[in-house]
Formats: sequence, C-alpha cells, structure tokens
Amino acid sequence: MPGSPELERFAEVVAREDFPLDHAALLIGAWDYPERDLAGYRDRLDAIATCAEPEVARATGGIGRARAISDCLFDRLGFHGNTGDYYDPRNSFLCDVLDRRTGIPISLSVLYLEVSRRVGVLSQGVNFPGHFLVRVAIEDAWLFVDPFSGGRALGPTDLEALLRQTTTPDAVLDPSLIAAATKRQILSRMLINLAGIYGRNGDLLRSLDVLERLAVLEPTNPRISRDLAQLRQRVDSLN
Repeated sequence: MPGSPELERFAEVVAREDFPLDHAALLIGAWDYPERDLAGYRDRLDAIATCAEPEVARATGGIGRARAISDCLFDRLGFHGNTGDYYDPRNSFLCDVLDRRTGIPISLSVLYLEVSRRVGVLSQGVNFPGHFLVRVAIEDAWLFVDPFSGGRALGPTDLEALLRQTTTPDAVLDPSLIAAATKRQILSRMLINLAGIYGRNGDLLRSLDVLERLAVLEPTNPRISRDLAQLRQRVDSLN
C-alpha cells in the first residue's frame, strides 16, 4: 500500500542507522501540518543553542553546563511541562513544542538533547518508566535531569521515588532503567504515547498515521505489523 508523502519523508529520514533526531521528531505530527517549514524549525533549534552557548562556555564542569542549558530553556525562554492539558497530541509534536513552549517529558527531553548536541554537551535520553528523562555526562558520571520539571537534577533517591510514583510502591531502581535510549527507541516512545491518546479518543485515522510510522521504525515487530493490518481493515470498512 503506497504511503502518504509525509510517511515517505519520515521513512527516508529514519532509514539511516544514525539519523538526525531533530529532523525525525519534527516530522511527527506532519499528518496535521504537511506544509510546515521544517528547516525553519531546525533553524530555531540552532538559535536556541546560540542563546545557550555563551553560558555553557562559561560554566564550570558538567553540572554547570547542564544547569546553563536548563537556565536557557526553562528560565529564560519559558519552556515548561504542560500539566494543564497533558494529553493534548500537540505536546508530542516538536514543532508545536517550539511554537507553544510547552510539552511532555519526552518532547522536552528531545529539545534538551538537541540543544545539548549543538553546544557540544554529551547528553542522552533515558527511557525511564512513565517519565522520560535526560542524562548529562559530568566528568566520570551521569547527571539525571527532568526537563518536564524545569531541568531539575535527580539523585538516586529522587529517581527511586519517581520510579515508585510511576510504577509500583515497592519498585527498585535497576541500572537498566537509567540506561541510554537509542534514537529509534525515543521516536517509538513518542509514537506509542500518541497511539494511546488517539486510541482513547477513538481517532482511527490518526491512530493509523502513528502505527504506519511505528511499522517503519520497527519493520520486524510482529505485533505492530498485526495491529497495523487490523487497523487498516477497520479504516477501509469505514470508507
């Protein structure tokens, strides 16, 4: 089945193993905004990094550099977690996050990661249960940062408390839970979040858009292939 031009653009971008995360994330939501100037949004990411760069350069140590990025994004530019309308799909669209300066943990983390990359600070996404995080290299360790909470630094006690809040009261923090996420895993989680939102809303067409992209990211995943085939049948039956 031929895909839409937006789906084909997404497939083309993520075809490489080391694809640009910002470009791929900006394409999420293109089903609603096919005419958006993505190059312009990448320029805006460049401009944010240019804003942060002087303070990052003056900062002392990894903790100081991480704090400088947070100060630029959350204090000076006003990006913040959308606690009032958490399940608005636009919170997962990086274009909208840049326009509205609000998002959810994973989209704000992608913003943090892309600014970090542009200013030469090593940061990685963390596929933490129920609440995506960022970890920043600080000398011989990692600093865990919560972009949804204004870039708050999280120590081991904070991480365990967050884990118990998002999973079960007796959960134990395991090293696998704070390991680095791949770009493909980050995009998959963004899309899975959207699948849940569209599923709750009964939006079959948008659910199809999401599953088609998940199938591109994970072409050998039998569950995604099965769900996509079933959803296509349901959508076709409505036409």
